[in-house]
Amino acid sequence: MKFKAVTTLLVGISLLGSILSACSGGGKAGNNADSQNANSGAAVTEAGQFPIVDEKITLRVMTGANPAVENFDTNEFTKYFEELTNIHVEWEIVPTSTVSEKLNLALASGDLPDVIMTMNVTPEQQALYGQQGVLLPLNDYIEKYGVNTKKMFAESPLVKPTITSADGNIYALPAPNECYHCSMRQKLWIYEPWLEKLNLKMPATTGEFYEVLKAFKTQDPNGNGIADEIPFSGAPQTGQTSTLTTGVENFLMNSFTYAPYTRLYVNEEGKVDVPFNKEGWKAGLAYLNRLYKEGLMDPQALTRDAAQLVQLGENPDVPILGAASGPNQSALTQLNGSSGRWLEYVAVAPLKGPDGLQVTQYDPYQVAPGQFVITNKAANPEAAFRFADALYDREITLRSTIGEPDTEWRWAKDGEIGLNGEAAVYMDMSKFGVTQNKHWSQTGIAYRPNSLRLGLVANPDNPLDSILYNETKEKYEPYRVEVETVLPPLNFTVDQSSEIADLSKTLYDYTNEMMARFIIGDASLDAEWESYLDTLESMNLSRYLEIYQEAYEAYSSTNDK
Repeated sequence: MKFKAVTTLLVGISLLGSILSACSGGGKAGNNADSQNANSGAAVTEAGQFPIVDEKITLRVMTGANPAVENFDTNEFTKYFEELTNIHVEWEIVPTSTVSEKLNLALASGDLPDVIMTMNVTPEQQALYGQQGVLLPLNDYIEKYGVNTKKMFAESPLVKPTITSADGNIYALPAPNECYHCSMRQKLWIYEPWLEKLNLKMPATTGEFYEVLKAFKTQDPNGNGIADEIPFSGAPQTGQTSTLTTGVENFLMNSFTYAPYTRLYVNEEGKVDVPFNKEGWKAGLAYLNRLYKEGLMDPQALTRDAAQLVQLGENPDVPILGAASGPNQSALTQLNGSSGRWLEYVAVAPLKGPDGLQVTQYDPYQVAPGQFVITNKAANPEAAFRFADALYDREITLRSTIGEPDTEWRWAKDGEIGLNGEAAVYMDMSKFGVTQNKHWSQTGIAYRPNSLRLGLVANPDNPLDSILYNETKEKYEPYRVEVETVLPPLNFTVDQSSEIADLSKTLYDYTNEMMARFIIGDASLDAEWESYLDTLESMNLSRYLEIYQEAYEAYSSTNDK
């Protein structure tokens, strides 16, 4: 079976039932009729030209908060882009912990901004709300105005089929990022100075990891005479579509059963499957419960948000965090921060479990769909699309993700070699992962293909990319699962999407709740596991998998040529 590199399926959705209210920071993106009328009268310029509109308009944009961005209103890239495009952004910033709930509430209620950006609008939501007219189809805009979008389709030909819904429409633009180290993002980071001080070797098994955490807790590795060490912590995954992988289960569960962060994979029989009803999942929960019960896991690890985890890793004066999982060190420290602590956290290779399982999650599909949608509230959808298309430009991509040219980055000089051994494209001089106000730090859409990512000049003064490449190559790739186990991107009919929406909310709300209860001991694995499995079946897990299997077989018949 041949698989084409498109994008990781990001699943799960919470729609009409039991939607939680969500608080949002920044200005409220309400519906202002006068503003809409004024915006709708501003004609866009020809495709590819700037400014996008001759008369300044306001675009109301809702996006998730980004701890690496100080203030979107005063951000230097925001100001640069407004001057370039003549489009002012009125931001509605949603706290990271409520992104999923806020997205679902906004879509279901119709209280929408012009644009929803970087909030992981799922294929199911695109199909459902696209059919209802809540999300606008972008096909005609792409054809007429998509200068950079069409260049992206040409260079990365699998992007377009990945983002095309079953009805043939494109309702959301992606943020393709062909990132090698991101393709194996379920990593674990451990504070190496503590290993050295306590004369401990790098753990290679779950048993050895337990002993290391016990030493971290009892032997005062930070040397301050206070039992303030937190051996292991995390932050829950914020919604099914999150790729942050900081949940306590994200790395460790793969020592007991294959558990990609999407919670879906293809098993050895070629069937779509889930990990959370397997005996290995039960064994992994028992292991996590032991860590929790013995005080080796942070008691707040199941409730912390991403920013709080970084604060824990950056504790002033002395380090207190021993280990946490995440795609890179920025999940638990400030990259290039003044403490320099990020350089002292090193990756742990997949731990061998009690039954010998030792695998690395693999995500070869690097398209990141659902990152920019235009709603039916947009007064000037043409300008909104032109705004999006401009973000795919190579220089604008570097500005939005890194910063100002010749300050945070520069074009490569003759003779400089990139990570791929070919002529380099650019030199990165920025400090990734720190809170700053110069760029959007990967909020918003951008286009970063291999030709750009691997064209980075290796810089010893800014070693992050080299570190991540080497850690991934040496420690994770040897244990990487086969591509055949990875569920490719699937497009669903509206009926399938609607059914999946209800099923996935029920299933994932329940499995996340029970995972937490089993870990803290509020529910007994011995006494309640069978009841847990029965409940999953009563929630129609089998039908949920059946729908995915139908879509998977349809995908395979189309793409296995």
